[in-house]
Amino acid sequence: MTTPDSDNLNLLSDLIGMARKAGADAADAVAVNSASLSVSCRLGRPEDLERSESRDIGLRVFIGRSQAIVSSSDDSAEARKAMIERAIAMARLTPEDPYCGLAPEDRLTRDLPDLDLYDATEPDSETLINLALRAEEAGRAVKGVTNSEGADASWSRHGIALVTSHGFSAAYQGSSFGLSASMIAGKDTGMERDYDFTSARHFADLCAPEEIGATAGERAVARLNPRKMPSCTVPVVFDRRVSASLLGHFSGAINGSTVARGTSFLKDAMDHPVFSPAVTIIDDPHRLRGLRSKPFDGEGVANQPLKLVENGILTSWLLDSTSARQLNLQTNGRASRGTGSPPSPAPTNLYMQAGNLPLKALLADIASGFYVTELIGMGVNGVTGDYSRGAAGFWIENGEIAHPVSGMTIAGNLKDMFRQITPADDLEFRYGTNAPTLRIDGMTVAGD
Repeated sequence: MTTPDSDNLNLLSDLIGMARKAGADAADAVAVNSASLSVSCRLGRPEDLERSESRDIGLRVFIGRSQAIVSSSDDSAEARKAMIERAIAMARLTPEDPYCGLAPEDRLTRDLPDLDLYDATEPDSETLINLALRAEEAGRAVKGVTNSEGADASWSRHGIALVTSHGFSAAYQGSSFGLSASMIAGKDTGMERDYDFTSARHFADLCAPEEIGATAGERAVARLNPRKMPSCTVPVVFDRRVSASLLGHFSGAINGSTVARGTSFLKDAMDHPVFSPAVTIIDDPHRLRGLRSKPFDGEGVANQPLKLVENGILTSWLLDSTSARQLNLQTNGRASRGTGSPPSPAPTNLYMQAGNLPLKALLADIASGFYVTELIGMGVNGVTGDYSRGAAGFWIENGEIAHPVSGMTIAGNLKDMFRQITPADDLEFRYGTNAPTLRIDGMTVAGD
């Protein structure tokens, strides 16, 4: 009896065999099957319902040091033959790339860890509508909430299969469940909005819809009547909802492709202090039920938890095979790929370890400062590290949250900001990238 995984692996194996016979020196192929269902509700009524299913196949061929990639959603024999013909023709015309090629055979994974990524639960539309309605009802019940942007609930599953011409063949499945709500407080020009959401690999791990809705409503009400503060230089505290964005900028700066091009502000920082000694950053592709967990990377390479920063010191880049060759290093299993593009480095479950200070202690000695809960825009220069973003949140006075603020801009340079980070002890794993509340002293805040 065959399974979807075995069907995909057999199809990809046949595709690679045909590509080799057609003239490819080497090849790999990936198949992605997915299905999803999502609903949205607003003001107590369902608004939208969407269902989708897809199957995509990608083929990469190598002729010498030239590569070409083709993809298709048609897996018929005729379509596969056409894919191979196009790929071979393209590879013969493509300029050589001395760094391209399959991953080293000795780096391929041999044992697939069980990461518990798949929940066979498939909620129907009525179940998802019920979740969304409950979340919205809880949000609208919060005193001060005057309107709703709605609530959404979703489910999806995906299967990924990868086969290479040098012996790798494996597949895995994953599922995802999500719920969100967005509420509005106030009236006319004094309206404020905020949200909350939950996502998980397993249905049972979702937060209760009443919790999501109530938190969204309470956050919106808390933002009413914001002020705009004078420009100053003060400590800035990044709430957990936004602190992970700093890790996003960091991961972009240690991406092997960026480093190899010389376009990263951290390109010369290996083995040097980059963060304060209180900071350790880990990328863990094997986190059980992790939102970005996977048993092997996009090239079939074994992937292990990796300390990128230890006690403030940068210890590793994010590398796939191509970027590793460019830097005269070995891949560390961080290749990510789709069906229509070559692998490239990317993090998995990236997080900063919690610090030792409770949030109250982190704020205690701040006479005047900015507690950021929302960031706006993307004014970040990955080459220089210059950082400038719109922000909203709350003003800190004498160690306490005093009142909401909006229309502010925070600015600095990521190299300086990283060295000033103090992490709180409140790390939660709610996103693909996670960090505790973070304090950075001496940032420029622009307001009135």
